[in-house]
Amino acid sequence: MKNKYFLLFLFLSSYTAFGQMDQDLLNDIQNIESKVIDWRHYFHENPELSNREFNTAKKIEDHLRALGLEVQTGIAKTGVVGLLRGDLPGKVVALRADIDALPVTERNDLPFKSKVRTTFLDTETGVMHACGHDTHTAILMGVAEVLAKHKDLIKGTIKFVFQPAEEGPPPGEEGGAKLMIKDGVLKNPDVDAIFGLHINSATPVGTIKYKSGGTMAAVERFVVNVKGKGTHGSAPWTGVDPILISAKIIDGFQTIISREAPLVDEAAVITVGKITAGVRFNIIPETAEMIGTVRTLDPKMRELIMRRMNEMAADIAKAYGGSATIDWQNNTVITYNDPELTAQMVPTLENIAGKENVIITKATTGGEDFSYFQELVPGFYFFLGGMIPGNTTPYPHHTPDFQVEDDGMLLGVKVMSQVALDYLNMIP
Repeated sequence: MKNKYFLLFLFLSSYTAFGQMDQDLLNDIQNIESKVIDWRHYFHENPELSNREFNTAKKIEDHLRALGLEVQTGIAKTGVVGLLRGDLPGKVVALRADIDALPVTERNDLPFKSKVRTTFLDTETGVMHACGHDTHTAILMGVAEVLAKHKDLIKGTIKFVFQPAEEGPPPGEEGGAKLMIKDGVLKNPDVDAIFGLHINSATPVGTIKYKSGGTMAAVERFVVNVKGKGTHGSAPWTGVDPILISAKIIDGFQTIISREAPLVDEAAVITVGKITAGVRFNIIPETAEMIGTVRTLDPKMRELIMRRMNEMAADIAKAYGGSATIDWQNNTVITYNDPELTAQMVPTLENIAGKENVIITKATTGGEDFSYFQELVPGFYFFLGGMIPGNTTPYPHHTPDFQVEDDGMLLGVKVMSQVALDYLNMIP
């Protein structure tokens, strides 16, 4: 009992108020904004694809070493982890930023526009930070710099996790959060909780959005292999048309969503994004291949949809004289914000951003491999405003015209810094 009250006294005497930012820390954050912007511009102009973030990782590593952090490199191929130990013992909190770019050719007039070109899956393409990972990286570098100057405020340890391949590793390779976990990123020392953010082009600067519980979808990639019987296009009755079967299967899949999935519980999506079949206008081919994605926010609904897709593809193909099988690949699980941790940290968001600027949002059917960390430790993932002022129709993420505002990053540095401090200062 005495030990309990001593800890309470120590907490109250050394820490002003939950969510109240130390003035010296706030001044340092204000002063680092221009550096954060410069870092973001550098990463945006020099993007690198998943599992190929070599120069990005080196710049992060050099920065963390200059701050005096314990640094690990080569985690999940190109990942970088920095360890900052506070002046007082305590828990371990991880802060995560993703560092990879996308095979997208940038189409805007930014002075730091990417002109990088590469070959991706045998196709020449541009490379672009079309999802804001450049801002996430710059924000976390800023958080590391300011907190490294204030170890006296840290009761415990902060792990800065710079994760590669969030967009998915190249075919045939491992990568991303799953490989970081496999390589021990949540161990030595063991992480008690993890936090992450994602800038959003459709959310006004200065605002934060979050949701407790299921926040982003589990993402499955599927390949439907349809087998028919090839024949001349002038005599379809002498063969089995896999293209026709594919069309019927696609139509059937959508009835799973419209007639079987309990959409009043959570949203769900089935999308076929690619169909490959045939070589000539007058030949019915032997096979067809469909590639697509399933997005779910409820484990039971995920199980239902995948089971029914397997059944429906096989049965429809059989009805038309062919056969069909589905190969599945899980890309992410549900991004699940631990309700207790979320409730504990929302006051921090409100104190830093202003209560009126912290908004509960609905779940999204986008996916995020931060979810794999949340399977193992409590996690909280939220969205940061980055809308370009006056842009009433912001371009979506993953598009050539995507843009976010530099001014949105300062709030990200403030919030991530204070979230880490407040979590570590919570009384056990």
